Amino acid sequence: MSDGEPTDSEIAEALSRILAYPEMARSAQLGRFLQYIVERRQRGDVQAIKAYSIAVDVFGRPQNFDPQTDPIVRVQARRLRALLEQYYAGPGSGEAIRIELPTGRYVPEFVRLEPAPALPQSAQPPPAAQSWDFRTSWIALAVMTAVLATAALATSFFLQRQANIASNRNPVPPPVVSIMELQSLTGAVADVGVIAGLAVELVTDLEQFESLRVVYGERRADVKADYVLSGIVRREAGGLQFSAILTEAASDVVVWNKAVAVGPERLADPELLNSVSGTLSRTLGSPRGPLHRRARALLTEENAIDGRESLYLCRVLFDLYRERAYASSADKAQRCYAALPDVDQQAAQALAATASLEVEGLIEPTLETGESERLVLAGEALAEAVALSPVSGFVWEQRARYLEHIGDHAGAEAAYSSALQLNPANSDTLAARARHLALIGKLGDAEPLASLAINSAPNPPSWYLIVPALKALRDGKFSVASIYARGYAEADRELGPILTVMAAQGIGDQELVTSYLPRVLEVPSFRANGVLTQLRKRITDEGLIRDIRTALLGAGMPPAVLNSAF
Repeated sequence: MSDGEPTDSEIAEALSRILAYPEMARSAQLGRFLQYIVERRQRGDVQAIKAYSIAVDVFGRPQNFDPQTDPIVRVQARRLRALLEQYYAGPGSGEAIRIELPTGRYVPEFVRLEPAPALPQSAQPPPAAQSWDFRTSWIALAVMTAVLATAALATSFFLQRQANIASNRNPVPPPVVSIMELQSLTGAVADVGVIAGLAVELVTDLEQFESLRVVYGERRADVKADYVLSGIVRREAGGLQFSAILTEAASDVVVWNKAVAVGPERLADPELLNSVSGTLSRTLGSPRGPLHRRARALLTEENAIDGRESLYLCRVLFDLYRERAYASSADKAQRCYAALPDVDQQAAQALAATASLEVEGLIEPTLETGESERLVLAGEALAEAVALSPVSGFVWEQRARYLEHIGDHAGAEAAYSSALQLNPANSDTLAARARHLALIGKLGDAEPLASLAINSAPNPPSWYLIVPALKALRDGKFSVASIYARGYAEADRELGPILTVMAAQGIGDQELVTSYLPRVLEVPSFRANGVLTQLRKRITDEGLIRDIRTALLGAGMPPAVLNSAF
């Protein structure tokens, strides 16, 4: 770099070129963000370039904005940083004046690059020979040809061997999906800009799912996509219909498609693209979505990845555990993480996942410690995970579940809020927060979140069903509650059978009561602490606790087992 500082006019020109970059132009917020911090820096107003002022002035946050609970500026700074790197690696690669955003800061740096120095005369390559002696050089040419052929064969053999080794070590890598701009069939020029922006929104949303890789279009020659997302947009009933198609790149076979209709009353909504992108991303980013089918199929085989564990496959095993809540699933996920190299075990995702496995108690403790000490160690691991990856929605969700487990419900709500701000398209986080809200007496707030998760997630797991079960019990719809509660009982061995008993009493089904009441008495945590004593660790809604007490006593449960070990 040169010692000469770029002038204001040079910086202004560099800024103009970046803002005209198509990928930047499609995101008005990122453009305003960059322009804001550059102009503040040029005015010497560096002290004012803070998360608070950026959130209020650029992103329209209210005056009571709290940077600690709302990570909008951190998230957008990461997007801006990535876009700048993409620009200077591509169309801006020849620019001498560059605007950079250092990691962890919001104050930009202005850099002047020196041109590459010319080689001194003595270092210049010698001039080419003016003639070629065919009589004396044909032997050398033949030898050279043979050497090159042998080298090519050896190189091919080596590369194939390395590819086979890599394939055996990591049989299914994280899926890579290329997002293409949807093609407009509306015939209206005004629709082009709106439609083009959807691809950028999809990249942004899907990047928050840390178990896949996302690229924009086909411009990354160094990345081979496994899937391509494309589609069309057409006019329908005065509104728009967005039709997305996911194609497997190797076979060119369509593996998934979805249409999202938008009525004419929503066309002027500034959140339109965000809404459409969220609808598509809740399926594509889901662990049960089409992008993870290969890994999930592989992991159904016993010992399929022994010796070939990876962070991605461990994450898929963890997601399978979350869906089923079986001790065997928890054990498989824990063994996978334990088999990773030390550097991967210390990654934020691995720390957060293994902490959750320890806390939730479905597996034997890995350390000779009591429960309280294990909770302390898990809390420390989650704090470290947050410090390593403060913009990971997955990490924040595991922290929220931990805080919920130890009874810090206000802290859990704050952590769930952070997780959803970072990745609002994660239906598992939506459902987890809905469950927590329902158990702390905020069923009304829980209902829209649970409904969105259930209706938009592919194959929603049974633990999503607690909110509709509680709602049906509250509304006196006991037949409906019975269906939901029996499904939920497959995921929650504490509360699920109790809700089923309550629903069965409502419809007068004594056989169902008799079937599920023994399940309540067999729960180890109930036997160790008493039923209501244990449930109060999770439930702060005293109305729900009273209803549970009444139902269990009415079903014939001895009063002594409600509050004491048995």
